Amino acid sequence: MNMRDNKAEKIGIIMNGVTGRMGTNQHLMRSIVSIIQQGGVEVSPGRRVVPDPILVGRNADKIKELAYRSGIDKYTTELEYALERKDMKIYFDAQTTGRRAPSICAAVEAGKDIYCEKPCATDTRTALDLYRLCVDKGVKNGVVQDKLWLPGLLKIKRLMERQFFGRILSVRGEFGYWVFEGDSVPAQRPSWNYRKEDDGGIIIDMLCHWRYVLDHLFGKVKSVSCVGATHIQERVDESGAGYKCTADDAAYAQFELEGGIFVNLNSSWCTRVRRDDLLTLHIDGTHGSAVAGLREVYTQAYGNTPKPVWNPDIPQPVNFYEGWSRMPEQEHFENAFKVQWELFIQHVVTGSPFPWDLLEGAKGIQLAEKGLESWARRCWVDIPELQP
Repeated sequence: MNMRDNKAEKIGIIMNGVTGRMGTNQHLMRSIVSIIQQGGVEVSPGRRVVPDPILVGRNADKIKELAYRSGIDKYTTELEYALERKDMKIYFDAQTTGRRAPSICAAVEAGKDIYCEKPCATDTRTALDLYRLCVDKGVKNGVVQDKLWLPGLLKIKRLMERQFFGRILSVRGEFGYWVFEGDSVPAQRPSWNYRKEDDGGIIIDMLCHWRYVLDHLFGKVKSVSCVGATHIQERVDESGAGYKCTADDAAYAQFELEGGIFVNLNSSWCTRVRRDDLLTLHIDGTHGSAVAGLREVYTQAYGNTPKPVWNPDIPQPVNFYEGWSRMPEQEHFENAFKVQWELFIQHVVTGSPFPWDLLEGAKGIQLAEKGLESWARRCWVDIPELQP
């Protein structure tokens, strides 16, 4: 089946703010365009639904060029026009964080189902208000939680389902890479990421991710201890102008989970990578351990665990890499963003379960705010249950 299959139903999707790197690559090209090209989403036996998007952006030239490049024939710079269209069922938002809440509110009032990038708002209260508004108006809603469908994390989930780890004791994570300052080498992230006044900062960005990863994979987060830093004080923006960095570019955090699991996660845009991937998670359990990257997982069972002896006076006799085995490919993995898009479309059309709603998005923002509070107070901070 292909995009010309006239038997498939169409579902209109307003895609606002997709001219940015993430919106273009992951949401438009690798998700929506890919779903169109495969002939849509099979929502039930014999029934397929194909996205019919309209692109919305503030820059007329950028949105026109993106429409041409993606093969999408509908685009506009007027969000109100898109919201007035009766053929548009879903509103998707990938704008910068500060612009998100007002646009979502307008979309809810227009009766659209809501799907948006994280963070869904700049603070927990606003995020909860968005969720409650969706509930009050009876519209379906979801937030992007893409890392749950990364091949590496799905493999960890499979190991947990098979009781490979026994009782999980701890998780150690490293995320990040060196983001160039923009002077001699162009930066590979947008400049607003490093300005607090523009809702930038790695704590508000990454702790939203770590909340859903930890909650859905290892256990609910009970408390957090976090210290942030602004290691690089000055950078150069997209126009070549220098600016002061006012947001944190590194976060060093610890989490206590239900079940007595302790997590240490470092997030940094000021680190050079010497590990398997840009994100690695090392999980230790009573029966075995695993190290997961974005795609690959290496395991070491109890019976393969070496017995080292501390002796710094001689060269290390144990090659610690030899006792690890690469987990084989046992299933096909799609793009993580595309997988969640398909689940949300199915949820909108059929009402199938979709637990990753705006309340889950609010939990991520809550953890980021508690991380910032922990940094300011220099102490552990408990994470209370959010009341919907």
